[in-house]
Amino acid sequence: MRRLILLRHAKSDWPEGIADLERPLSARGRGAAPLMGRYLAREGLVPDRVLVSPARRTRETWDLVCAEVDGIPQPVSEPRIYEASAARLLGVLREQPDACHTLLLIGHNPGFEDLADTLVQHGSAAARGAMEEKFPTGAVAVIDLPVDKWAEIVPETGRLDRFVTPRMLAGET
Repeated sequence: MRRLILLRHAKSDWPEGIADLERPLSARGRGAAPLMGRYLAREGLVPDRVLVSPARRTRETWDLVCAEVDGIPQPVSEPRIYEASAARLLGVLREQPDACHTLLLIGHNPGFEDLADTLVQHGSAAARGAMEEKFPTGAVAVIDLPVDKWAEIVPETGRLDRFVTPRMLAGET
C-alpha cells in the first residue's frame, strides 16, 4: 500500500509585474498554510518524502506547513510539478523510490485536481463530492493506492481517504 498526499499551495497573491513562478502567498495563504500543517501533524500524516514545485508560492506553503509538523523530511524541488498535467504527475509518482510509503506533493491546479480524478475510484461519498466540487488552494487530498511499488500505480484504483480544505478547518482554531 502506498499513500499519496496532494497539497495544493495556499492562496497566492497576484502582484503586478511579477512572473507566475515568483508569485508569493497572500495574507490569507500565510494563515491557511500553518493551519493545514497543524492538521497534518494532528492526523499523523507525516510523509517519508516531499516533492515541491519550484514556484515561490509552493515553497512558501512548504515552509509554513513543515514548521507545524515534527519529523518531516527535507523537501526535494521537482520542476516537473510546475504547470504539470495529470499524465506528467503520474509519471513523477511512478518514479518514486520503493522505500517511500507516504509521499507528499505540493503543487498546483489544474494538475492536482486532474490527477486526483484520474487516481480515485473509491472513498467516502462526502469526501469525493467535496473534491469534485472544487480543489481550492490549501486543500489536502489523501489517496491510498493498492500497490507495493510506485511504478505499479494505475488510474482508477485509489481510495480517497480524506479531502480537507482550510475553510473546513477554520472553525477549529
